[in-house]
Amino acid sequence: MSRAIVVPQDIERYVLAHTREDAIARRLREETAQLPQGGMQTGADQVALLALLVRSLGARRAIEIGTFTGYSALAVARALPAGGTLVCCDVSDEWTRIAQRYWAEAGIAGRIELRLAPALDTLGKLRDEGGEPFDFAYIDADKAGYDDYYEACLALLRPGGIVALDNMLWSGRVIDPAAGDADSAALGRLNAKIRDDARVEPVLLTIGDGLMLAQKR
Repeated sequence: MSRAIVVPQDIERYVLAHTREDAIARRLREETAQLPQGGMQTGADQVALLALLVRSLGARRAIEIGTFTGYSALAVARALPAGGTLVCCDVSDEWTRIAQRYWAEAGIAGRIELRLAPALDTLGKLRDEGGEPFDFAYIDADKAGYDDYYEACLALLRPGGIVALDNMLWSGRVIDPAAGDADSAALGRLNAKIRDDARVEPVLLTIGDGLMLAQKR
């Protein structure tokens, strides 16, 4: 979900103008922006960072929790090498049909395994299936489930792999004692948990609505 809270809109537009994005990705982003739920889309600069992380890791296997219309998945799948796999977890056939159109147009549909089911069910099946560990995971779904998604993804990652969690500043509500909502409280607890988690090396970034990166030791 894109909720830039740190920089003013003119700076955000400047960053977008200086973010590399091809015609397919731009059309997907623009189509998604017209949806009533378009604010859930990850920003172009953050998507570029995810792709850079995937390439830097030499990742071959990745997981995404919360695919929406597939903008971030498009970038991550493109950053994978031939033969790489991105497992996308979502529950919406309607939104992911948009994603599949653009993945096919970009020629990377064969790298993406879309699983329409509750994410924890899919993650449990991936654990049971065994196989090679994953290199990268991106979480951008229901906030109440983040802690469970974090634990499940961390268990599936190789040492040195990275899990990225979006919306970890939640429009600043994680520091607002008057926020009073369950999502803000859940994200605040998880930020503190990851900071103190001896299993990972964490960094909380002020890109978009806050991106937490945790590298498994």
